[in-house]
Amino acid sequence: MRIVEIVCQILRVKNVEAKTASSQDAVLVRVRTDDGLEGIGEADASPEVVKAIIDAPFSHNIASGLRHVLLGENALEHERIWQKMYRATMYYGRTSVTIAAMSAIDMALWDLKGKKFGQPIHCLLGGRHHARIKAYASILFGKNGRETAEIGKRWRDYGYQAVKFGWEPMGQSEQLDIDLVRGAREGVGDGTVLIDAGLVFDTRTALQRAKAFADFGIGWLEEPLQPSNYDGYAWLRDRSPVPIAAGEAECGRDGFRQLIDRNALDVYQVDLSRCGFTDASYIRQRVEELGARLCNHCYTSPITGAASLHWLSTCKDAFLYEDCVEDSPLRHNLTHEKIQAIDGWITIPEGPGLGVTLDEDFVKEYLVAESR
Repeated sequence: MRIVEIVCQILRVKNVEAKTASSQDAVLVRVRTDDGLEGIGEADASPEVVKAIIDAPFSHNIASGLRHVLLGENALEHERIWQKMYRATMYYGRTSVTIAAMSAIDMALWDLKGKKFGQPIHCLLGGRHHARIKAYASILFGKNGRETAEIGKRWRDYGYQAVKFGWEPMGQSEQLDIDLVRGAREGVGDGTVLIDAGLVFDTRTALQRAKAFADFGIGWLEEPLQPSNYDGYAWLRDRSPVPIAAGEAECGRDGFRQLIDRNALDVYQVDLSRCGFTDASYIRQRVEELGARLCNHCYTSPITGAASLHWLSTCKDAFLYEDCVEDSPLRHNLTHEKIQAIDGWITIPEGPGLGVTLDEDFVKEYLVAESR
């Protein structure tokens, strides 16, 4: 089962808005083998940068593009391939977008393995603990508390028992921050309210906000600090009256190790399009040893949505699934299968591999760049 072709495609919606939403473009990686199978994956990063990492020619043994590294390899040997990619990119990789590009390939390799053996990925990972998981609607804040309340009510009416609000305009003032969270609680009613601060606070301000937000009974405060402030997260988690969640910005095991070794979080959020199945499995084991909780991060397409469900179903204490509800065609129409909650619950895919298939007409319509 040798790799014979790697196709990298960039898709983009026609009108990209200035907002923190990674469902406006996508980079797809399609790995093809000599027995006619294709595996698909994606990375949540700048698509053009991911494409450059895959397309780059060989420079020397530890500074090579990923396509050069992969052609001719046995697609079933995902662990060895991960290590080979890591070493071949050491001079410009080891963290960040290079690991994200590796993760897209890793996702495609697991999809291939599932198709080869006719099994869903969760079975290959060791077996699922859950056939379905409660989902939370993940959406951005309104511009104030009133608009946020309206957004929350909309998604409660749609059947979600939990809603997460995030990013701008939080962080402009204490008054606005509290107004946003008050609005979230009013809109969601007696459901679960999750708050994503979007990396806007220093450590002491984050503690002040955590104490203020606790009055509204939030389920967690997510990413209040910059991702690299590992000591700050440990300090905050020890003092906060509400659970602290983070991790979506980390690419692979090395970033998560900084958080895990400090016991810095209550909820570790793993993005399969930045970690791949190979490193996400390592992270799961480490977090479960701590007795902390795991959740996915996903704000891209149904490909990562499906990957997240396979991985999350293998986490024995999985309790919530992040379900992006952005009104983006890339989020909802890239695959023939719909990866979206119904009445607040989402079902784990059962088809071979990821269990989703690309809508090729959709790909053609939104394609802006391709290489192979």
